[in-house]
Amino acid sequence: MQNTHSKGESGERVAEKFLTEKGFRLIERNYRYERGEIDLIFDDHGILVFVEVKTRRSETYGEPEDAITPRKRRQIRKVAEAYLWVKNIKDTECRFDVVAIKWESGKAKINYIPNAF
Repeated sequence: MQNTHSKGESGERVAEKFLTEKGFRLIERNYRYERGEIDLIFDDHGILVFVEVKTRRSETYGEPEDAITPRKRRQIRKVAEAYLWVKNIKDTECRFDVVAIKWESGKAKINYIPNAF
């Protein structure tokens, strides 16, 4: 059985592969600023996409995407704003996507939510 950290990493690898196959170009993994983190940052044909990945092994605590609370959204936005400031990125369209992954019988079931918040 995977621990939470390795489960998250495997979910991020699945999400990265999924989005790359959709034509997105990976810019950065696990961008950290202060206490926050953005799992994946992509370029989607000129749009900067901040991706939150949530992975679950069961539905005991609800759907994976349910874990993205208003507080978590605020934290992700704060880190995204810091990323733009640190990288001196201006006048670029941005969006926040979610990749929710449930492991069922050892296979990843993906729910992709573009422009989630």
